[in-house]
Formats: sequence, C-alpha cells, structure tokens
Amino acid sequence: MNNAELLAGNPYDEQPSWWRRHADPLGALAVFVATVVLSVVCFPPFKMAEAAYVFAAPALFWAYRRPSFKRYAWVVLGAHALAWTIILSWLHHVTWAGLFLLGPFTGVWVGSWFLAAHWVMPRLLGRPTLTRIAGIFGLAALWVVNEWLRTWLLSGFPWLPLAASQWQRLSVLQIAAFTGSGGVSFVLIAMNLGFAAYAHRLLCEGKKGLQRRSQEFFACMFLLVVCLSIHVQETFNRARFAVGLGKVAFVQPYIPQTVKWDPAQGPEILAVLEKYTLQAGAMRPNLILWPEASTPWAVRDEPKMREWTEALVARAKAPLLLGSVAVDRAGQPDEAWINGAFLVDPVRGVQPESYAKRHLVPFGEYVPFRPILGWLEKIVPVGGDFRAGDNPAPLLLALKDTPVSLGPLICYEDTFPGLARDSVRSGADVLVVLTNNGWFGEGGAAYQHAAHSVLRAIETRRPVLRAGNGGWSGWIDEFGAARAVMTDPDKGIYFRGVRAVDVTRDFRWIGQNSVYVRYGNWFIAVCLALAAYGWLSLRFAPPPVVAEG
Repeated sequence: MNNAELLAGNPYDEQPSWWRRHADPLGALAVFVATVVLSVVCFPPFKMAEAAYVFAAPALFWAYRRPSFKRYAWVVLGAHALAWTIILSWLHHVTWAGLFLLGPFTGVWVGSWFLAAHWVMPRLLGRPTLTRIAGIFGLAALWVVNEWLRTWLLSGFPWLPLAASQWQRLSVLQIAAFTGSGGVSFVLIAMNLGFAAYAHRLLCEGKKGLQRRSQEFFACMFLLVVCLSIHVQETFNRARFAVGLGKVAFVQPYIPQTVKWDPAQGPEILAVLEKYTLQAGAMRPNLILWPEASTPWAVRDEPKMREWTEALVARAKAPLLLGSVAVDRAGQPDEAWINGAFLVDPVRGVQPESYAKRHLVPFGEYVPFRPILGWLEKIVPVGGDFRAGDNPAPLLLALKDTPVSLGPLICYEDTFPGLARDSVRSGADVLVVLTNNGWFGEGGAAYQHAAHSVLRAIETRRPVLRAGNGGWSGWIDEFGAARAVMTDPDKGIYFRGVRAVDVTRDFRWIGQNSVYVRYGNWFIAVCLALAAYGWLSLRFAPPPVVAEG
C-alpha cells in the first residue's frame, strides 16, 4: 500500500459524515451567531435581560476545547464588533461614520476580554477546586476592570456596562449600592463562566454521579444568592419608609434636532414651551423640569430670553429647573460657552447659582487634542468649544417648604458613575438628569440611556428625575424602580406633552450615603487583586491531574 492509500485510509471504513468533517467551522459559526444574538438582545430596548447570564457561555465553552488562537480571536472579536454596531445603531441618526467607527471599536474592546478567557479556560481542566474557582473569579474580575477602563478611554464611553442589561430586574442590582455597577457585572459574567464550566463537565469530561457537579457553577450561584438576599434586606416593605418630596411636572417639548438651533424656529419653540409649561402650572407642581438646552437662546445672558422665561415662570407659579447654554466669564479673554442647568424662581427670577456640565461630548461640544485634531472642525459641526464645569455642587430649592438639594446631570453625564457620586458627596438629595435625546431618533437609545439612571439611583440611593426632550422622562426611586414614566398610548415615550408626578423618597436614606458613595471604586481595586491572583494561581500551579480514561 502506497503513502497515498495510507493517508486516505481504508476505503471500506465508514466515512465521516459531512457534519463531522465540517465540525470546526460549523462550531465557530454557531459561536459567532449565538454571541451576536445574545449580546444584542440582553440590552434594552429588548426585554430579554436573562440573556446576559448566558451571552458569553458559548464562546467560553468553545475556549475549553482549545481552538486555535487565530480562529478564536477572529470569531469573538468579529461577533462583538457586529453586536455593538447593532446595539449602537441609533448613532446613524447623528453620523454613519461615527457608528461604523465607534460600534466596532467598542465591540473589539469588549471582545478582547475573551482572549484572556482563551488562555484561562483550558488551564482550569484537572486543577484543584480552589484553583479553578480562583481562575473563574479572576476572569470575572478582569471583565469589571475592562468595563471600568471604558470610563476613561478616549475621554470615556461607559455606555451599557453589562449591569445595565438588568435595569428592569431590580433583585440583582441592589449590590450596586455597595460595589457600584461593577459588582452586578461581576455576578453576571461569573454566571456565564459557571454555565460554561457546568456544560463542559456534563458534556465533555465523562464524569459520573456526584462528580458531574461543577463547583465553579455553585460558587457563582452563591454570588447570585447574595445579591438576592441584599434585595430582600434593602427593599423589604419600603413603602413604609416613603415620605413626600413634592409634585414634579415634566415638560417634554420634543423639538426636532433639525430645527432646534435654527433662529427662525425660535418663536415656535418658545410657543411650545409656553403652552406646556402653563399646562404644568395648572397642575400646581412644586417644581417644573425642562430638558437640556431647551431654550433657543441663552436664558441667563440674553436679556429678552431671560425676561420671557421669568415672566412665564411667574405665570406658572412654580419654580423651573431647565437646561440652557450660557456664556462663562463674559467679556473676559477666556470667555467660553457652557452647557448648564439653571433655576428660575417665580418671584426672584433666574438664580445666580447654576451648574455647568462637567463631562463634554467629544466632537460634539469640543474637539479633543486640538493641536492634533483641530482640522476636524472643518468637517465636524462642533460650533465652537464649550468649557467643562468643575463644580458638582447642587442647586438648592424649597419643595413644600423643605430645602432640597438638586444635583443636575446633563446629557449623558449619568453614564459616568463618578459624576453622580461626586454630586451626592457634595450634598445632592435628588439627582436630576436633563438630556436632549432628539439626536438619536426613536430607536433604543432612550431606553439604553435610562438604564444608566437606574444604576446611578441604586449606587447613590437617591431618587433620579429625568427630563428628556423626546423620550424617557420620569422618576426612578432609590432602589432603581421606574415609578413614573411619561408615555402616550399611541406613541410610547416619543411624544410632546406634560405630566405631573407626586415624588417620594425613602427617609432611611435622607442625609445618608451608600457604601459606594462613601468609598468609591474600592471594588475595582478588589477586582484588580482577584485578576492578578487568578492569573498567578494558574500560571504557577502544579501540572493538572489527568483523569484515567
């Protein structure tokens, strides 16, 4: 028999099926599709939050099987690049170029974690239980660190951490008051790792009887039980502790972005604001909210705009908190625009105290690295640099004769945990998000954005009031429950209107700070230590025990 015949094998042997001959590429395709679908549907606007417990499990199970690094990298990075392009598809209303740059970049950043999993998962096999658990928890910790780094990358884009997928599942979220949202992400990714470990134990390791149990899975389940116990402890019978804060009226003007900054449209915009503000005033609220940049001209610096606003608030007979642009250090050489929040009193008019947005949108409100990227102003409609604020001090207002400190967060500032924490540490009793989401159409962006406000409410144990230009305006309580949302029977959250809500707060948290507010990112430091310990445990562990065949 010649070499060719030897290589071909015995022609009378049973030939492998087509499925078996193509098992590797088919398996890679299955992992790719499952990862894309589960990654997309676990986030809003889809209502499949449970997918977050398994979205990574197919790729993690595959890593146990030791695929080539090149193939594994192409599949997981490509899957997440596609998934995040779909998740951020609302960006096409702003810029197609931005979508196809930011979507894949964010996906590759998230998917890079799986490259570490490719190294860890096969090294867990045959190791002692404690070593395997150390490796699992080290990987979960590395996920949290990777998410935290997104807070700083390219000025920061922490949009949709894994914890945000659970924004309507309050039981697992309550741990965020202690650890920040990273604790929730840790538990979710640990469950993915636990499911992958259990699946491999059942399907691939040939264990029998009690040996079929996966200690890694049960360790991860223990973490989930801890979250549930915190939910019971923190939220049980919370209605007993509710005290009235006041009636808040949300004005949602729904001004299209195409006309918002057109001077010719200014009178029409003012007419909309006037109509719905007077409707709000008729409801006798203690506070009226307008969204970010709601006025066509600077309410503090343009005399006619100021007079018009003060007269309207006097007619409505209720204080107004609104978003508007303003000139900072007017008349000085370093004069600049700010994106701010201002209080208008029915008697005293526009108050001298104001809030300036602290985290600006790159290429939207300023050009970063101007000496290098300044030429982009010719193709990016920035309209001149804004100046970032640096003071988180809240704005003081009397609601029902009780002083209340309002901590404004403008635009997407509520996606940054540190900004909300600084506001509460500076004395904010209530967080108020003023946002203009008219940029993003009527897709999933408003829901995705609101998910971050849920996380900030739980982390800080402060009520959050959200006023959007055209979507997801309402009240979120200290435990992340959406207690009131402006909706229309036909148009959902995307409509023009007004609604007044009686807002309460939990008196147990009045003047009290959560563990996260007091100690900040302590959990990130713990995760760094866990990731290092997990790596060291596997890197210098004795050779794995090989089961007898």
